[in-house]
Amino acid sequence: MKTAIIGAGIGGLTTALLLERQGNEVTIFEQQSNPGGRMQYETDGMFRIDQGPTIVLLPDMIRSVLESCAIPQKDLELIKCDPLYRIHYADGTAYTKYADPAKQKKELLEKFPDSAPQFDQFMRDMKNVYRFGVSQFLERGFSNRLRFFTTSNLRFLYKTKAYRNVHSFIRDYFTEPKLQDAYALQSLYIGGSPYTTPAIYGLISYSEHEHGIWYVKGGYAGLIETLVSYCEKRGVTIQYNSKVEKIRKNGKRVSGIEMDGVYQPFDNVVFNGDFPAIHSLLDDNKAKKKKQPAASSGCLLIYAGTNRKWEELQTHQFVLPEQFQLNMKAIFESRTIPDDPSFYVFNPGSIDPSCAPAGKSALYFLVPVPSGDHINWDQQQDLLVERVLHKAEQTLLPGLLGSIEWLKVRTPADASQAGLYQGGSFGIAPNLLQSGGFRPQNKPFGIEGLYAVGASVHPGGGVPIVMQGAKNLSDLIKSEVGDYAQETVRKSV
Repeated sequence: MKTAIIGAGIGGLTTALLLERQGNEVTIFEQQSNPGGRMQYETDGMFRIDQGPTIVLLPDMIRSVLESCAIPQKDLELIKCDPLYRIHYADGTAYTKYADPAKQKKELLEKFPDSAPQFDQFMRDMKNVYRFGVSQFLERGFSNRLRFFTTSNLRFLYKTKAYRNVHSFIRDYFTEPKLQDAYALQSLYIGGSPYTTPAIYGLISYSEHEHGIWYVKGGYAGLIETLVSYCEKRGVTIQYNSKVEKIRKNGKRVSGIEMDGVYQPFDNVVFNGDFPAIHSLLDDNKAKKKKQPAASSGCLLIYAGTNRKWEELQTHQFVLPEQFQLNMKAIFESRTIPDDPSFYVFNPGSIDPSCAPAGKSALYFLVPVPSGDHINWDQQQDLLVERVLHKAEQTLLPGLLGSIEWLKVRTPADASQAGLYQGGSFGIAPNLLQSGGFRPQNKPFGIEGLYAVGASVHPGGGVPIVMQGAKNLSDLIKSEVGDYAQETVRKSV
């Protein structure tokens, strides 16, 4: 089988290796000059830091998919983060999350003593919910939509109150408002507001404690280098600067792609761009007339190289505003830049000296902001950058502003130019009607031989989840190859 994959992101590269193991002849077409999508490095030659994802969750899922790709575990060196991260509140207090249960219990008893039993209850309840959720929702596709609407799935969704939002779900466990924010903010990892994202995504905060937060030695983008090296070893062709213009089909079966006006035949085509863009490749006029899906939040990303280190700074930390809910409303409802921004700070130098010279730091600031093209970032970005860096200096990085030697900024406008849907950083939004069986699927249109993978496709965003989506896709293709081969033989007789 000849397979074309459009896009060399984490989903496309993982799919390529899985299909190669099944005997497919795979060619990846990447429109940029390098692979990885948002999983690349930002560097000035002296400082180096991940451009996109930084928090490594679900290590066992990543390892399992890599094992299916026949990539040895030694080729992925993971370092465990403990503490997981620290959350800084507007009143000057902080709460630290730990992988070690004993340390976490001590932290709770010192900071919020009445909440220790509530935390225990949360972890107990989520254990079974997580196990069922992974097997029935993450490791299973719903290209046949009826597989989603089973009695057991619907009972599970009702029991876990998936119709509610994450914040209200967490509020059932924690009475302390600071902890409610601390255990609901994880929906921002996938570009959703805790006040609108379905309660099932509350499992993210559980998984942090149960499975830990990790760091890929050298940076998350190093995983892309590993996947590319194995593609090259195993005969997967990657063509860079190769923009696919059309996906061609013959009746209800895909027939190939068109690039630079030249048709190239393929048995299968896998789309790994941001999913809504597939319609322009198919000349799907009906889809263009439909209401466009909601995009995830955007991000203002600040990369800084400094001439000093901060010994107390963790690998990961969050800075929350005085009114977290108002901050979320500005981003997701009024779609304006918050006056008092929340942000995340990544400091890989705490566990990896390779990102900056001795005595210096490479830092990453992620600020949730609205997606879309209604904000003029040329006019707005400098003020927001100044506001964030000033607040960071006051909160946890004394002397920051005077120590910066290198600074680079990326906005939703840059993300949009790079092909991310409406400038959102996480694909389509993880709202109720864009999750599970309602999300675009690995086989999205019923067109034989046409598939999709990526953050906007079920099971959703986040590196391990996209990789699991690639595994689901390869299993689906494997199950369909026999049917296609039999049909081909029948027609030739």
